[in-house]
Amino acid sequence: MLGYEKIKYYYDNKMWTKEMVKNSVGKNKITEVEYREITGEDYIG
Repeated sequence: MLGYEKIKYYYDNKMWTKEMVKNSVGKNKITEVEYREITGEDYIG
């Protein structure tokens, strides 16, 4: 199961794009606040 820590790791290590992180919000894996913490940008659904 993917959660905040794994998604942040993948994004920080360029294994995931912002679009992939955004999709995780839609799938309820992370919150909109966590999206901002990971990418540094506000989530716009």
